[in-house]
Amino acid sequence: MTEIIKKYFPHLTHRQEEQIAALDVLYHDWNAKINVVSRKDIDNLYEHHILHSLAIARRIRFREGTNVLDFGTGGGFPGIPLAILFPESNFKLIDGTGKKVKVAKEVADSIGLDNVLPVHQRGEEEKGKFDFIVSRAVMPLPDLMKIVRKNIARDQHNALPNGVMVLKGGNLDEELKPFRKIAERTELSQWFDEAWFKEKYLVYVPV
Repeated sequence: MTEIIKKYFPHLTHRQEEQIAALDVLYHDWNAKINVVSRKDIDNLYEHHILHSLAIARRIRFREGTNVLDFGTGGGFPGIPLAILFPESNFKLIDGTGKKVKVAKEVADSIGLDNVLPVHQRGEEEKGKFDFIVSRAVMPLPDLMKIVRKNIARDQHNALPNGVMVLKGGNLDEELKPFRKIAERTELSQWFDEAWFKEKYLVYVPV
């Protein structure tokens, strides 16, 4: 199952490979108790959830010390796959559903991810400053930007300006209208061959 990850990220360390391989059993077990991934989709965990999350890593390599907020993480996506790939960066994972955050915490603890802090809270309550906000189809972009603009740090540490990176699908024209002069939309099929990635996008809005 991990072959699809190695196909696009061939330079993983042995530890990263072990951590990614361990996600299969962990998410299957937890999903049987707490539904964090659609039951019909859990067998597509690596393509539809882990690789999908790692699309962000095709656009940016977070530098050491980068602080990232995963807004509406659910069971840990995209935060946990990104935290595996960037062990020198810090990831705070928040979600308004406590039982989903519990899954993210248990998974992170089980694979020894010490750069992850899962917290049960709503985005409106978050007061911290982050270099990047990442998210997977949590809400329309204008609504998300209203909430997280306050959380973007001013100091720059990365090759890209600080901002928001969201994974979305379908027709985004209306959603992106307020940001059309600054938003960058990349179709994931530019990076990944699998048919599932057609009409799925990474949207980056510098702030």
